[in-house]
Amino acid sequence: MTDANDLRDWLLLLRTPGLGARRLREGLAVRGGARGLLAWLGRHPASLTADGRAWLDHPDEASLAGDLAWLAAADHRLLRCTDEDFPPQLEAMPDPPAALFVKGDAALLLRPQVAIVGARQAQAPGLANAARFAAALASGGLLVTSGLADGVDGAAHAAALDAGEPTVAVIGTGPDRVYPRKHHALAQRIAESGAIVSEYPPGTHALAYHFPQRNRIIAGLSLGVLVIEAGVKSGSLITARQAGEQGREVFALPGSIHNPLAEGCHALIGDGARLVQRPEEILAALAPAAMELGAELRARLERAPARPPSRRGQGVDWRQDDEYRRLLDAMGYDPAPLDALVGATGLSPGALSSMLLMLELEGEVAPLPGNRYQRVV
Repeated sequence: MTDANDLRDWLLLLRTPGLGARRLREGLAVRGGARGLLAWLGRHPASLTADGRAWLDHPDEASLAGDLAWLAAADHRLLRCTDEDFPPQLEAMPDPPAALFVKGDAALLLRPQVAIVGARQAQAPGLANAARFAAALASGGLLVTSGLADGVDGAAHAAALDAGEPTVAVIGTGPDRVYPRKHHALAQRIAESGAIVSEYPPGTHALAYHFPQRNRIIAGLSLGVLVIEAGVKSGSLITARQAGEQGREVFALPGSIHNPLAEGCHALIGDGARLVQRPEEILAALAPAAMELGAELRARLERAPARPPSRRGQGVDWRQDDEYRRLLDAMGYDPAPLDALVGATGLSPGALSSMLLMLELEGEVAPLPGNRYQRVV
């Protein structure tokens, strides 16, 4: 379980103006954790901006209490860069987040993902293509990730859910807010079977500069980015550029030369993005990277167990492990929600997420919509 004081220390740091993800990560590594970093900042106030010093001297206790209240929900989590199940693919980013607020199943962030992005004002053919590709890619084993925006993003999320698969939405507001407001129902569906992810604490409003920052996380989580209908100055091109800089695959759908929303895709293709016409092309292109990520996660979970090393050692044979057996016994063979497994096993959501991922990689457990899991007979 996460220590309550440590969690509060993290929230203090995440809300400190001017600190930023890069400095926070560096400080955590050098100072030995959140408490050590806070102590060091207290002794070196000149290292902070005036706003940062004012915040740490007199933090807004109501905001911190709100953060803690939000995190108290069973399906809410602060996923920290020091956690064992923090997505390893984010570490390849030049400016990875220090922590993510997650509503839903945080373990989904470890799966092979494909981002689908595009114009907010997408035309009917673009929306249809977003739905067709999202449904096929989700059914083909890739988790569809997007930004919950109007247009292509919303169509992709909805199509993945309609195909019976989870989807991940990375948003530019706090995890307790929905932007645009018209997507409240869609956001609820995503949270129930997938995950809503934010770098920003609860209560954060939609600000223009948040969305390019959000885009870098979409690109970082994904093995590849598919752009469907984008103007030449579209935010989707920012996501595609960030994906290319991170060594990810960039795919683009061609369109009519008379459609201004095809100009961004054509520019991407001219710059070296892969022209695609069918979902199978993307599945084939990303299969090697997906297998590599799966192998990396398997090795990582075996090296870094979900509970203290003194009890598990460096490698683990889960078939001989008491807690894995207790988890499987608690599951039975009927679909089991994660929060029910927490109550039945006494294990933390983070530990269970890691163990369930290990069992999924071993072919023993299958994830289901609604943040549920079922043993494979």
